[in-house]
Amino acid sequence: MTAERLSRLAAAVVPPVLFSVFVTLVWQGAVILFEIQPYLLPGPVDVAHAVGTHLQALLSAAALTAQAALSGFMLSFVVGFLVAVVFSQSRLAERSLYPYAIFLQTVPIVAVAPLIVLWIGHGLVGVVAVAFIISLFPIIANTTAGLTSVDGELLDLFALNEASRWQVLTKLQVPHAVPAMLTGARISCGLSVIGALVGEFFCGYGTEDRGLGILISMTSAQTKTPYLFASVLFSTALGLLFFGVVAGLSYKALDRWGGREQD
Repeated sequence: MTAERLSRLAAAVVPPVLFSVFVTLVWQGAVILFEIQPYLLPGPVDVAHAVGTHLQALLSAAALTAQAALSGFMLSFVVGFLVAVVFSQSRLAERSLYPYAIFLQTVPIVAVAPLIVLWIGHGLVGVVAVAFIISLFPIIANTTAGLTSVDGELLDLFALNEASRWQVLTKLQVPHAVPAMLTGARISCGLSVIGALVGEFFCGYGTEDRGLGILISMTSAQTKTPYLFASVLFSTALGLLFFGVVAGLSYKALDRWGGREQD
């Protein structure tokens, strides 16, 4: 790694890390100064102790939630891409069905989740279904925009060379839509974690398996506030991990794509 890249990495990482340290110190100081009880607001030390005490349960829950979120995200990516392709090939289909895609984004997922439990049942499949629904729209919207915003002159050039509809789609529209599709993926991956947590609130897994959503609900009901904060912390870390991985893969893909286009 070159010195320039290290400098840019430090400029991107150091400020938020320092701010996080500052907030943590202020938080702990406020808890001590105002003698706030742990059941109301635990300090960072209490949360760290809860993490150490329940680390195995938190890791197992995070792995289960990650499995559901990743499954929902991958399913939404595939289905969203296919739906966007249909929309790009048929204006009638887009005008007829796009409002229903918007419906997935506007209807609160907490209103739909009980129906999913009724139709699909409890367990991993129901959680994945909620994660899929809540993360689907960004893929459809961004990919459709990328597929349908091709320069008209390029379309005329392909028509002039008598390109088939399939050739226009695979050699022009899909390559043009890659940046927009990856933008949708970066948005969708975070939503999939939220969807998995909401799905766990309603669907659950059973008597033994507990995801982070179940831990949050359980510790809140039992007023185990340090454990609750630890569960929220792991949920946040999981969302950041998902976004970081997808964003990193997206940027790497775009770099390679741009280099290929220049060649």
